[in-house]
Amino acid sequence: MRTILEDIKTQNFKSVYLLYGEEAYLKNQYRHKLIGALLGEGDTVNCNVYESADVPVREIIDLAETMPFFAEHRVIVINDSGLFKKNGEELAGYLPGIPESTVMIFTEQEVDKRSKLYKAAKGKGRAVEFSAQDEETLTKWILSMLKKENRSITKQTLLLFMEKTGTDMQNIAQELEKLICYTMGRDVITDGDVEAVCTTRVTSRIFDMIGAIAERKQKKALDLYYDLLTLKEPPMRILFLIARQFNLLLQVKELKKKGADNRQIGAKTGLPPFIAGKYVTQAAGFTASELRAAVEECVAYEEKVKTGRMNDVMSVEILIIKYSAKNSKERSLRIS
Repeated sequence: MRTILEDIKTQNFKSVYLLYGEEAYLKNQYRHKLIGALLGEGDTVNCNVYESADVPVREIIDLAETMPFFAEHRVIVINDSGLFKKNGEELAGYLPGIPESTVMIFTEQEVDKRSKLYKAAKGKGRAVEFSAQDEETLTKWILSMLKKENRSITKQTLLLFMEKTGTDMQNIAQELEKLICYTMGRDVITDGDVEAVCTTRVTSRIFDMIGAIAERKQKKALDLYYDLLTLKEPPMRILFLIARQFNLLLQVKELKKKGADNRQIGAKTGLPPFIAGKYVTQAAGFTASELRAAVEECVAYEEKVKTGRMNDVMSVEILIIKYSAKNSKERSLRIS
């Protein structure tokens, strides 16, 4: 990221920029910075944008050969093309000879670093990965944004906010905007403000549902499931997320058994440390064998739904009822 900022500062641009990784907010920010620095304000004549998995490579190459119109650069932006995983050979062969007046900016979620196009892009310019930010970086970023708006927040409320939003910076930015507007005329953001206006992610609802199952609060778990259905979440997506949650809990439980602390558990599982502690607590509500069985049954239920042997809504209901049962014998029953 610093290299891109240095290029902008010195006005010494590369011919190719590949911005990739799971953090979409940062990718978009740096893409806009590059476009703004390369082109004058409002210059749409010399900027072409392609957004699809079916990119017309030959058209892009022809465009790249076209001189910019009364400007120093022609900018070609290609988003989520998938070319860095397959079918990028033609463009890879072209990049070494790209005109100095043309700059290509690629944004991709995933790339194959062994591909010819990745190697060609890196050789002709910069390939920068934008990975999910850690808790410390996100905390500093959130606090800096709040400071600009003359708002303050306690550590406890900040953790509540991050539990609801997760680590996706785009989602955080949107929820912060809602909070700032909601607290207009006040300096301090409270737990009540967060609860009032911040949307809980689906994955957070799944976490709460699994928590209710672990505590054997069957009605609460089912109510959370019905809430998700009301929000038009497909039952099969909910089942997938439940399976992922049970699998994460199993990993956490095994790591904890080996003596790992919350930070180590977070590093191994990809969970932020402030969330890892909650997973440790939740995992304690299950035995390792229960978690393994739950993961296996999620897979089995999905197969039964796909083959028409079980209703999709009912499959999740059965899973919730079984693992939230207070009687251990009920939890050990297999549904054929």
